[in-house]
Amino acid sequence: MKKHNLLGAASVLVVLLSGPAAAADAPVLPTKRAWPEIAQPAADAPSILLVMTDDVGFGASSAFGGPIDTPTFDALAREGLRYTNMTTTGICSPTRAALLTGRNHNSVNVGNVIDAASNFDGYTSVIPKSAATGARLLADAGYSTAMLGKGHITPLWELGPTGPFDRWPTGLGFQYFYGFLMGDTNQWAPALYQGTQPVEPPHGDPAYILDRDLADKAIGWIRTQHGANPKKPFFVYYAPGTSHAPHHAPADWIAKFKGRFDAGWDVIREQTLARQKALGTVPADTKLAPRPAVIPAWASLTAEQKRVYAHEMEVYAGALAFADNQIGRVVAEAREASNGNLLVVYIQGDNGASGEAGLNGTLNEHALVSSGINTDLPTLAANLDKMGTPQALNSYSIGWAFAMDTPFPWLKQLASHYGATRNGVVIDWPGHIAAPGGTRTQFHHVIDIMPTLLEAAHVPVPESVDGVRQQPLDGVSMAYSFNAPAAPSTRHSQYYQIWDNMALYKDGWVAASTPEVYPWNLGPEMTKPAHIEGRKWELFNVARDFSESTDLAARYPAKLAELKQAYFAEAAKYNGTPVHRSEGRAGHPDYNAGVTHFHFGGPVDRIQPDAAPRMVGSSFDIDADVELGAGSIGGSILALGGRFGGFALFLRDGRPTFEYNFANLERTTVASQVPLAPGRHRIGVAFRLKPSGDDAGARGLPPAEVTLTIDGKPAGVGTIPRTASYRVTLDESFDVGSDRGTPVSESYASPNVFPGTIHAVDVDIRE
Repeated sequence: MKKHNLLGAASVLVVLLSGPAAAADAPVLPTKRAWPEIAQPAADAPSILLVMTDDVGFGASSAFGGPIDTPTFDALAREGLRYTNMTTTGICSPTRAALLTGRNHNSVNVGNVIDAASNFDGYTSVIPKSAATGARLLADAGYSTAMLGKGHITPLWELGPTGPFDRWPTGLGFQYFYGFLMGDTNQWAPALYQGTQPVEPPHGDPAYILDRDLADKAIGWIRTQHGANPKKPFFVYYAPGTSHAPHHAPADWIAKFKGRFDAGWDVIREQTLARQKALGTVPADTKLAPRPAVIPAWASLTAEQKRVYAHEMEVYAGALAFADNQIGRVVAEAREASNGNLLVVYIQGDNGASGEAGLNGTLNEHALVSSGINTDLPTLAANLDKMGTPQALNSYSIGWAFAMDTPFPWLKQLASHYGATRNGVVIDWPGHIAAPGGTRTQFHHVIDIMPTLLEAAHVPVPESVDGVRQQPLDGVSMAYSFNAPAAPSTRHSQYYQIWDNMALYKDGWVAASTPEVYPWNLGPEMTKPAHIEGRKWELFNVARDFSESTDLAARYPAKLAELKQAYFAEAAKYNGTPVHRSEGRAGHPDYNAGVTHFHFGGPVDRIQPDAAPRMVGSSFDIDADVELGAGSIGGSILALGGRFGGFALFLRDGRPTFEYNFANLERTTVASQVPLAPGRHRIGVAFRLKPSGDDAGARGLPPAEVTLTIDGKPAGVGTIPRTASYRVTLDESFDVGSDRGTPVSESYASPNVFPGTIHAVDVDIRE
């Protein structure tokens, strides 16, 4: 080896000394070498913690006068600033897209929740590459970036295991993601992803709850980042998903609020307004907006209604208080890791409180959303002890949603009014706020948050990202207000539009369409055409009437006409016109369009239902080729959904069994009477929808007939009275060889892994 090296050196020497002719034949070596440059953030760039809770109204938390204790939010308000004139879009996905991009929701095609996207510019749910998120810009500028919690900004057809992943959080600028992708998830059995891979929470751990898990993961990530690179600032977007339904919390946190809401929503509204005035979060002359006629007075309710509804509110309060407690843990860790240079923006709610569960509330949000079925009062009363636990996907009454939006009218989805769009915000940045504990009344919108963060980090918006020219930001920085409480607002107007609920704020005035379709109308009215022509509008002078309590439309018709015209001009400017409701799923992008046969050559886990074989609303066949060893008597072969709606093919005491779980209300089981012997078998299910002239069929919940076969021979037949036609679940999955999440059947516990060998499972869709 040494001889070889010496010969090589000698050869090089000959080349160098052999003159010009020989040198001309030598390879040309680069004269300059350069390492890639590492992005360096500004020397004083702060670490950033951006917090957004879910479905929390302006009048819910104690920091803004509400009845729910939120010590973390309160402490940040004392150390920083309360912003009392901040608005969101009125519903989940649009607010989140607007927050992260700094652009209006229609400007980035998220005109509604991703579940209700439409085939029109401004509504497709596809965030364009011309609207890079603030996370991407901060990452490019040298920040570490992480997102924990709720996404709800990825198009439904991109949620499968084959992607594409461009609009998953890790494709939108977040180097780390741990959370869930849909609008909500079960706190006790969440459908989680780390990056783009599904991960399982611990099964059988009674202490597990997602809010604590998210805080643990955020703290661990921050510690790792700071330990590995102490100089590098971080950006954490922490979005726990609380207090969107289902309202889940540890029992001791629910117990903290026992009896606190027995006085009812009318009294709670009055008490909240009094505290708001004392805190200065509303002007001293603020009046309560009138309670809509569709929400009854508390005094008019029966004793049973009062008992049920009061407990629903106790559970909601426990959930929000516990989430705030866990956020406090993250704030403390972030402060320590940032050496004090931490900018915290805490947005209490992505919209107002939610009334989607109607007057009674519900035990099963999935039944409500997927099949339009709510829980009746006697069932609620008999199951109060299940609320907040793994046995319910509960939500509260519209009366409480309205009260949590005190002092404003209406609630989530009705973006025409402040009950949907006004949310409390606190900003804390030690050393940059001269008079902590103050209140800021400048009018701003959620699109103004990201420009504020970018200014604090000294990060400009580039002309292009990855070669794509960037849209200008629609938002403006709020940093001017930090030390100028009396400075005039730099935002003079803002349009609002969700479904066909429309409004425009302009220099202290608001024009607002009168709501016509309420959030708890989840049937055919959801897809009715937008009503624009002849629509009734209201007019408010919010410079003098903070709570939109007095409609001035009849007094100032010319002003209303002026603002309506300005609304349509603004909406058109940002891709919001024509105004659309949801047009349904016809033509919806689908990578499996036209595919009717699906072959799984073994177990698969956690395929999101929108990316799975479209078995809901269709007739189908299942053909399972399985092999059992001695003692194989249980385990799931195929499952879609979970405890609150779904169906599964599984072994029970060795007997092949098909169970259809309709909204946790009706369970139909078709089972073999004889257990399988060890060895290889073919198990088949023929599921056939049937026409029906009864009420269930008329509401799109047709019956079905199920035939079970074993090795080609009939083994059982049954009729399912009602089936779901659109969805059986919002967050559970399609699994082969197990049943992840919650169990479809109460005869087993998840994950219920099949103990034998699955050679193949074939699914054929029969339209």
